[in-house]
Amino acid sequence: MSKKLKVELKNLTKTFVTNKNDQVKAVDNINLTINPGEFVCLLGPSGCGKTTTLRMLAGFEIPTSGEIFIGDENVANLTPDKRDTAMVFQNYALFPHMNVYDNIAYGLKLQKLPKSEIQSRVDKILKLMKMEDFAKRVPSEMSGGQQQRVSLARALIMESGVLLFDEPLSNLDAKLRLHMRDEIRKIQKQVGISSIYVTHDQEEAMGLSDKVVIMKDGMIMQVGSPREIYQKPVNEFVAQFIGRANILDGKIVGKKGDNVLLDVHGVIYETEKTTGHEVGESVKFMVRPESFKLGETDFKAPVTKSVFMGSHHEYEVELFGKIFEISENNPMRKVTIEVGADLSFSMDPNSIHILEKE
Repeated sequence: MSKKLKVELKNLTKTFVTNKNDQVKAVDNINLTINPGEFVCLLGPSGCGKTTTLRMLAGFEIPTSGEIFIGDENVANLTPDKRDTAMVFQNYALFPHMNVYDNIAYGLKLQKLPKSEIQSRVDKILKLMKMEDFAKRVPSEMSGGQQQRVSLARALIMESGVLLFDEPLSNLDAKLRLHMRDEIRKIQKQVGISSIYVTHDQEEAMGLSDKVVIMKDGMIMQVGSPREIYQKPVNEFVAQFIGRANILDGKIVGKKGDNVLLDVHGVIYETEKTTGHEVGESVKFMVRPESFKLGETDFKAPVTKSVFMGSHHEYEVELFGKIFEISENNPMRKVTIEVGADLSFSMDPNSIHILEKE
């Protein structure tokens, strides 16, 4: 149904001028490659530059400098209608007076395609979206999830090379968001279209992406698969932004092959080295809450929080002047440690990740 196009951002910068004539760099010299058919999420806090980047891709903002290649064409200065892109908006942007069929067919009618081709393509996309029974309904007769599905169908039917998503699920309730997230991913895989998706929701990004792009202050902090981003964040910002993370201090006291020996308050762990650290250096490292081993005796600390969450049990303990977050997965038939009692634990050496300097 769609072409598979490569997208490249080269030294892309967008500077806005405020009312006080100050210059603010919303996007600061970023470089990024989206491979043909890849699903990439731009993720970060408000003001990080992700939406401005998407708007430049769509043609709603013109870059201050840099290039945007879609396929072999630099589209940085082209208007939206001259780009091989389609957009799925946050607010659906459906015509309220048109039924589903006419909403989906609207772009094809503007192209003055033959009625028979329009009919064939709309029928095909309705079947793909499992919305054959909704063709005559108007938006007010549908739920938010159904309207978002129509919005997606309207974008897909244009058979563009690149599909852009501007936080499309943020207006839906939690359960429906999860369902629509899975649907979007399934349809994107079926169609094979290169997709760039903006979100501030880390679970959404992890559940959808082939590749996650973490942004902060207009710059790209890290690009990687969801697994890479979660298990091996480059710095403290990424570690804290994706999931929950315990950030601790240690000292590299030796080497063992390709690994290093890390002294954590007198307990030595052998773990994987990251670039830029040498023996004798004090470092920060990350351990995820699920990467502690309970009942082992490396450390002991009083429990300050103990909460049963069904699939796991959450603890907080205070040690070395820090609060440790610890999760015990599958806590069924295990002894619960109550607040005030001591919890003994160690860290999984394979899950210790030394952070790079910021």
